[in-house]
Amino acid sequence: MYLDRFVNGTGQYIDDLKFPNMLYMSVVRSPYAHARIKTVSGGLNALEIKGFYNMKNDDNAEPIFAIDEVRYVGQPVAAVFSENRYESEDLIEGVDVDYEPINDAVTTIEASLKSKPIFGLKNNILSTTETGKTFDESEVKYDIKVKDTIDIGRVLANPMETRGIIADYRNGVLHIYVSSQSIHRLKNYFVKSLSQFGISEKNIVVHHVDTGGAFGLKAAMYPEYIAACYASMKYKKPVKWIETRTEHINSAHGGRGIRADITVYAKNDGEITGLDGDVYIDNGAYYVDTASDDLGNVIHLMTGPYKIEKAHLYGHYVLTNKSLNGWYRGAGKPEAGIVMERMIDLLADKLNMDMAEIRLKNAIDAPFKSPLGLEFKTPAKSLLEDALKYFDYEKKAKEKNVGIALFMLDQDAAPGETCRLIVKGGIIHVYFGGDVHGQGHELFARSILNKELGVEEDKVILELPDTEILKEGVGTWGSRSAIIHGSALIKAAELLRKDAIKKFGKYDKDILLNNEFDELYYYKVDYNEYTPNFNMVTSDPHDPDSIKIYSYYDIGKKLNEKNIMGQIEGGAIQAISEVLCETIRYSEDGQVLTTNITDSGLLTADKIPEFHTKLVENPSGFTDMAKGVAESPSTGIPIALARSIEVQLKTRINKFPIDRLELFNRVL
Repeated sequence: MYLDRFVNGTGQYIDDLKFPNMLYMSVVRSPYAHARIKTVSGGLNALEIKGFYNMKNDDNAEPIFAIDEVRYVGQPVAAVFSENRYESEDLIEGVDVDYEPINDAVTTIEASLKSKPIFGLKNNILSTTETGKTFDESEVKYDIKVKDTIDIGRVLANPMETRGIIADYRNGVLHIYVSSQSIHRLKNYFVKSLSQFGISEKNIVVHHVDTGGAFGLKAAMYPEYIAACYASMKYKKPVKWIETRTEHINSAHGGRGIRADITVYAKNDGEITGLDGDVYIDNGAYYVDTASDDLGNVIHLMTGPYKIEKAHLYGHYVLTNKSLNGWYRGAGKPEAGIVMERMIDLLADKLNMDMAEIRLKNAIDAPFKSPLGLEFKTPAKSLLEDALKYFDYEKKAKEKNVGIALFMLDQDAAPGETCRLIVKGGIIHVYFGGDVHGQGHELFARSILNKELGVEEDKVILELPDTEILKEGVGTWGSRSAIIHGSALIKAAELLRKDAIKKFGKYDKDILLNNEFDELYYYKVDYNEYTPNFNMVTSDPHDPDSIKIYSYYDIGKKLNEKNIMGQIEGGAIQAISEVLCETIRYSEDGQVLTTNITDSGLLTADKIPEFHTKLVENPSGFTDMAKGVAESPSTGIPIALARSIEVQLKTRINKFPIDRLELFNRVL
């Protein structure tokens, strides 16, 4: 079955696919963070491909290959091809690029705001957006205001399988096989980006293949993808590109990377009456659409599950000489939670209030429309009360090693999802519009069809679609998989049942499996689901193995507990590493100091903490009644872990990951 293929090593990832006469592409990359390109000799380069890959063809867009200047280490400059992968790597040395280094690279938000413009702009702020309504201090009833700056460092997705693509242009049709979170999103990118080379939508087919992890990375478009497609059309051969880990570290889109300068206004009893400030995102060297999603989530979700009547935020996209900003597990949602909760803990300390008491004081206890524009229908106060009681917070807090987090999980339900069911040869073949990359869609697909249609689970196979067999679809991200795919599946199953009754006068699973059916359902949703959740963490700052994770998550309806626990425990490891060690480091001149995956700070399996998890079932309004869960750990655990360390060391933590040497020097 589906999972067994991976256990037995028979999955088919991009690098497992072999095509006749296939060429391997290797990419020539910039060794400089900022330099002029005087000449390029050899390889496929910007002299031939002058276009852009992300559909925004202006001075701030990144070209497929660098034109005139390179603006970050690892930027693609040219590509070489060979029928042997190792030979293609060797051919890189044959491409001669004459660089003229420019010694003005900037690699931090702070430096960027002070430095001369990277582009021909008046400064390094690419653009500014805002949300909420501006207010004067005189309009806010407050006794105290607290200010702080929260820095959250850049991280990389670092999935087990790096990025990869095979472009195969044959018989006038470009077939694209890609490690992806959404073949339909990527097809839209490909159609727009490749139109500059004269190929139309009807002649592009994108195929989903087994995908070894993504965490947001594989929902985006990249210049290497368009280069491979162009080369396949040029050479009339399949072209494969597989990213090396070094390329991933230098060139893949990074996540997080924000700075928030925040002021919170409150009364002496702890009631928060206002919030304002500026949030800056490390955009990287060029415009990128993923940054707008990240920053948009940060500034719209900042008030979280709290009843704050006045709030206003500016969001700034800041240019640096680094690879571009991208989605990373939560894509702005964890950052919003971290900033808000760190400010609430600061306020609690200033007022000498218990961290739980101040949250209970401000938590939403009825449907509430945030001044930042979002509508929250589910009260948070009752969940917080239940969680504190369930985990015996009052007793544990006496140990002075506890941190807690209350946050709002934003689940990207809109605009819905597609499901197609084909019954043939005694098997139900399931096709989802969202691409599985480790979440275990096959588990809930089997359990749902077993319940809805009575078929044995071994009669259900989750298939890998292409954009021909499934012409519409959205994707897998944003804690949406179970709630939307599961609901679409139930509706498609209803159509199967009705069709069987219409044709044969009754429903029977054997009648279903012994005949052929084909049903398609597009489950449409016009809103996102917002769910309050809770984490508590205890730890010993001198012993990373001491961490205990307490999770109180409202999952709507439990579809498959294995799926849920896998998401919680995997997300916890990522969350802990983001607090303690995970980041990408740069030198002052823009060189990437993180040289391999070990240097990235990822935790290994032996660092799995002790888990205490309570799954609460308050059914959602979706057909399968489920709620999301995957991004809860990456939101709540960093907050609670940072607070746990902070209360023990009695020193403020406002920078992630924690610089432990600097922190302990402060304490000592």
